[in-house]
Amino acid sequence: MKAAVVHSFDQAPKFEDFEGLPEPSGNHEAVAEVLAAGLYHRVRSQAEGTHYTSTGRLPLIPGIDGVGQLPDGRRVYFVAPDTPYGTFAERTIVDLRRCVPLPEGADPVLIAAAMNPAMSAWVALRRRIAFQPGQKVLVLGATGHSGQMAVQIAKLLGAGEVIAAGRDEARLARLADLGADKAISIAGDPQAAADRLGEAAAEVDVVVDYLWGLPAELTMVPLLTRRADRSRPLTWVQIGSIAGNTAAVPSAALRSANFQIVGSGQGSVSTAGYLAEFPALIEAIAAGQLTVAAAAHPLSRVEELWKAPAEGADRIVFVP
Repeated sequence: MKAAVVHSFDQAPKFEDFEGLPEPSGNHEAVAEVLAAGLYHRVRSQAEGTHYTSTGRLPLIPGIDGVGQLPDGRRVYFVAPDTPYGTFAERTIVDLRRCVPLPEGADPVLIAAAMNPAMSAWVALRRRIAFQPGQKVLVLGATGHSGQMAVQIAKLLGAGEVIAAGRDEARLARLADLGADKAISIAGDPQAAADRLGEAAAEVDVVVDYLWGLPAELTMVPLLTRRADRSRPLTWVQIGSIAGNTAAVPSAALRSANFQIVGSGQGSVSTAGYLAEFPALIEAIAAGQLTVAAAAHPLSRVEELWKAPAEGADRIVFVP
């Protein structure tokens, strides 16, 4: 079969013939025809060997999820098993326990484009914290694909106010159409940006953070010191680390306010927890309640498109 294959962590995958796909083992596995698989940060870090789940094993086929057709004709969204045989291929092994049927008429490309960026905020708000309708949410890093989905998901789940913060001025201007009540630029001087966020978002209940690094480090104190009541809980949900893997958390931030930091990602939520959330999320995407811009490309272009901007206008989806 044809597949995108990683032979070296410092080189883009090559589109080539691959003969190593194993036979299904046990009653819970099957070979699925891959219909669509999305390219995003998590897949790039997998192929570069930098994700915290990487085993360093090569060669590998990247891709951690996708839409496929089972031997019985059912179309499903699936999360790939933890093997070197990912979803950037004509066929792959699927664990039937990690497959969710698609609604009739659902577009495989849109589902493949939306599920990964959407599930981060969806699972965080539904599984990692006790989010309540009416609460106010700050999305830090709202102009990326995942951040744009987070704005929509917070509104869909009942947020009373959503404040979107990001660097891309053009995308910030469009976030009102996706549900943002306020849009705050964090371009320019980092401390000045943190002060703007502290002024605009001091009364939020939840921060959904895709940036971490210096933006998170500098924003915590301005956000907390401007709260009318510091004993009112503020939960910071750490999801992504686009701006840096580490942030120095001021000790005073944890002592002087009712402030907690939690993470949300693979490991902090069980596989069963993720799977339990997939049907409702898929229904929301298929019903048009969440908007995503997707561009389908043949898998043969994987090497050419691998270095395309990760946060380009459209989510790249490969169609084998």
